[in-house]
Amino acid sequence: MNSITRRQFGAASLALSAPAWAQGKPIRIIVPYAAGGPIDVTARALAERVKDSLGTVIIENRPGAGGNLGADLVAKSAPDGLTLGIAATATHAINPWLFAKMPYDASRDFAPITQMLRVPNVLVMNAETAQSLKINTLADLVAYAKVNPAKLNFGSGGNGSAGHLAGEMFKRAAGIFAVHIPYNGGNPAQLALLSGQVDFNFDNLATAAANIKSGRLKALAVTTAKRSNALPDIPSMSETLKDFEIDTWWGLVAPAATPRDVVDRLNKAFVAALQAPETQARFAMLMAEPVGNTSEQFGVFMKKELSRYEAVVKASGARVD
Repeated sequence: MNSITRRQFGAASLALSAPAWAQGKPIRIIVPYAAGGPIDVTARALAERVKDSLGTVIIENRPGAGGNLGADLVAKSAPDGLTLGIAATATHAINPWLFAKMPYDASRDFAPITQMLRVPNVLVMNAETAQSLKINTLADLVAYAKVNPAKLNFGSGGNGSAGHLAGEMFKRAAGIFAVHIPYNGGNPAQLALLSGQVDFNFDNLATAAANIKSGRLKALAVTTAKRSNALPDIPSMSETLKDFEIDTWWGLVAPAATPRDVVDRLNKAFVAALQAPETQARFAMLMAEPVGNTSEQFGVFMKKELSRYEAVVKASGARVD
């Protein structure tokens, strides 16, 4: 031990822990969105957790075109296990039906590794509006909308956004009509709701939680099949509208031709990181529920989501040419 320095010993240990295919090179995860958001934060947390088993993992943000630029970069990267990417609801379920031209094939150009997380969305109203209209439950909202057709409106972060599509699904499931008002992003949509410019939104639970707890927003239901552990007093949409389910999810993928043994090792490392108590506690603060399934399970899930959103996007009329 005296013949090598402490730094050399540390470097040797890291080399032993790194996968053989990496040969000491860092693995990068392409996040197709800007830094600072929930997807970026969770990707960085996982990168830190897997460094002992995979070596250095760096995060590279490549936002643009609704996530398509970053996803396309992953699809066209060498299948050597050194470039991974985040697959999300938008990039792998919504955008293929929303964009007239896609640079990648969501079902064929990627090798699934594992689903990372799912985050409930929540139907929220401006608290003062809900009080004035005497709406305390989802059933109240549906009843009011049926008696007062076209008097309600809802905001979203833009045409084809998760909030927009959740609203369209709600209208169809409940048999009601409400005017959709698109904004340039989720933050402007939330501000419009808080100021009373719109009546209700479908927002990310992590984003809406502070205003729900402060009483500025009235939460009527979460959009997951079951109630969220983060706010268990809020009912699920399916308790009123049978089988209604829509949420935000993301996971890890690699280029399609990545060798099976590489995918298996990546899956093992990232699933272990997702199951770590420290990781689960950290993600709970974001109202996110870790998944950590097999690559096969994630692949089946993404195909089902892609198929499900085809009808939703087409019914909404949203299109990006």
